[in-house]
Amino acid sequence: MCQVFGVSKSGYYNWVQHEPSDRKQSDERLKLEIKVAHIRTRETYGTRRLQTELAENGIIVGRDRLARLRKELRLRCKQKRKFRATTNSNHNLPVAPNLLNQTFAPTAPNQVWVADLTYVATQEGWLYLAGIKDVYTCEIVGYAMGERMTKELTGKALFMALRSQRPPAGLILRIFMKGDHSITSIEIG
Repeated sequence: MCQVFGVSKSGYYNWVQHEPSDRKQSDERLKLEIKVAHIRTRETYGTRRLQTELAENGIIVGRDRLARLRKELRLRCKQKRKFRATTNSNHNLPVAPNLLNQTFAPTAPNQVWVADLTYVATQEGWLYLAGIKDVYTCEIVGYAMGERMTKELTGKALFMALRSQRPPAGLILRIFMKGDHSITSIEIG
């Protein structure tokens, strides 16, 4: 094997038994400290603030070296997003009529569906969940999850429900609008 690669046996065995350099060993110890500090700071500190955080714990490291090690570890801080209101009830747009009039008594599946949107706190931030439920069977017929509360999220849930159930014409979908406390009912088909 050594002849194929053109190296001596002693050179190969020297390479196999070679200890990592002091710098490499130092980097590995530092990577562990960086991971711990990254988690402790809720993954919100960039290189500069992380450098200060490590210095307060007695670990002195240059910013370039810290940036290089963070890149090797694939650590990125969470970016803050500008807060945007998710609902706007002050508008002159027409609102669909309430076709159900509080009558929730379907006689068969796929006559009345209700849609709702909620959010769940996770370690990675908010997870938004849109779900569509058949009122007759009480089963979830469609759902979608995403990082942001968008119209497309409810649309994806509706698409999943329509594709899986193939409801007959006349299906009524009732959508709850939490932010502006309104209810919209639409007839599909």
